[in-house]
Amino acid sequence: MRWFGRRRKSAEGSLDRRADGADVAHLEEFAHSRRGVEAFVEPPTTMTATTVVLVAHDGEWTRRRVRDAKAAHELARKLGIPAYDAQVVGYPQRMRDWNRRDDSDSD
Repeated sequence: MRWFGRRRKSAEGSLDRRADGADVAHLEEFAHSRRGVEAFVEPPTTMTATTVVLVAHDGEWTRRRVRDAKAAHELARKLGIPAYDAQVVGYPQRMRDWNRRDDSDSD
């Protein structure tokens, strides 16, 4: 009998769920419905799988899981958008500006 539940690690070693088709579909829809989209690939951590952040020209952004960094770069290539390693280049200022505007709208 188990008293305390434990979350199992995924194959990637994180405690997060794996990427699925819905994640990819969301990213594709976001990229096709907005202008100036760029991809920022985030490395896996002990808590989350590899993720990709798509940022549009106005700073609107979305984040979803991907299988791995290679899959994220392949998706960006397929979508015809530039891809960067977020750990190396950071995030664009327009994304921070979007977050600031979005936070002030909720006041």
